[in-house]
Amino acid sequence: MNATNLYETKQKIERAFLVGVEIKGEDSLMPIDDSLDELSFLSLTAGLQVVGVESQSIDQINPSTYIGKGKTKEIKMLAESLRADVVIFDVELSPRNYRDLEEEFGNSIRVIDRTTLILDIFGQHAQTREGKLQVELAQYEYLLPRLTKAWSHLARQAGGGGGRTGNSGGVGLRGPGETQLEVDKRRIRTKISKLKQDLEKVREHRHRYRKNRKSSNIPIVAMVGYTNTGKSTLHDATTNSKVLSADMLFATLDPTTRRLELPSGNTVLLTDTVGFIQKLPTHLVAAFRATLEEVSEADLLLHIVDINHQNAVAHHQSVINTLNEIGAGKIPILTVLNKIDITDDLVRKVNAYPPFDQAIPISALRKNGIKELMNNIDAILFSEFSPISLKIPYKNGRLISLFHQYGQIHKIEHGIGAVTIEGKIPGRLVADFSRFMIKK
Repeated sequence: MNATNLYETKQKIERAFLVGVEIKGEDSLMPIDDSLDELSFLSLTAGLQVVGVESQSIDQINPSTYIGKGKTKEIKMLAESLRADVVIFDVELSPRNYRDLEEEFGNSIRVIDRTTLILDIFGQHAQTREGKLQVELAQYEYLLPRLTKAWSHLARQAGGGGGRTGNSGGVGLRGPGETQLEVDKRRIRTKISKLKQDLEKVREHRHRYRKNRKSSNIPIVAMVGYTNTGKSTLHDATTNSKVLSADMLFATLDPTTRRLELPSGNTVLLTDTVGFIQKLPTHLVAAFRATLEEVSEADLLLHIVDINHQNAVAHHQSVINTLNEIGAGKIPILTVLNKIDITDDLVRKVNAYPPFDQAIPISALRKNGIKELMNNIDAILFSEFSPISLKIPYKNGRLISLFHQYGQIHKIEHGIGAVTIEGKIPGRLVADFSRFMIKK
């Protein structure tokens, strides 16, 4: 058992029974059937075999079993008849839900929720030390309040030092009157503290790395989008590099950055980032803070949408919600509609949803529309200028040089201790000069 997998080592493919829940009167990005289809895809990505699906519409959440004891017994009978090993709820279960559902289902069938499933997939796909640390922290923080006797083996078998490092070497001595469950919880709290320290070092390293990149004055373009929309394929098509791309959710976890030369000769850094998803676990967003800062500090976001997907609009809205959540909602966004080579009635789909009206249609696989996309990136980062008046002290020579390199100077006066400049600069650079602006 390793630290980044919430399931025990499988000798066989486990059989999963899926449970969807719709709360009457609540708005949802996706219809329940579509959400269950996504949960099924998640289950397949995790290496499970889906053997049954059941949905339930409820007036309100049952504080005990979420769906009520009667429906729980019905699902248990269905799951047993299909020889399911695990029942997966398409919601996030509370600690009490977990305890009461485990009691209802007994020892023969495990119960997990959507969040646990996503955390497991991230655990399987994390490749770098940073990715493993981030996933492990998210798993432990989610597990801690939900730890029961049935889960306690995880704490004893989890690895140390971040990532897949094997057995931690025993459970330690108990204090007076301390139960095994209390020992496990104490061990997890210690582990969480150590993981946070390690991740803070990673965050500081990333911050220095980004600062060095900023000092080079090369704009950063980050690709964002729902998982499996073709971001990695587009990254390959534009940079002539190779990033893992596959027809599975979360094929890419660790950000990959490559230089991209635009048709004008200008250069940008293009970053491929982790795909988003509806109901993205809060613990995962928090744990991936260092990685998501690659998005929040970009000069331009390419929002890649799979226009062929039946839930393209819901996917777009889900990503926008996540961008706002991580503080990236004010960064300029260029929407890119991918997979136009396999879509039906593109014009109707674009006209039906206003945010798609100004989007760039492409096929990353066929490399259709790539030139137009590159020209648009060029225009946004290098051709769209904002008027500005500045008084920059001579000691900030780097900024003066930056203006001369990228700006359009209309008037310049060299005074005592500072230079006054009136002109225009690319919109992406306005923030760099904000503290020296002359208010009129």
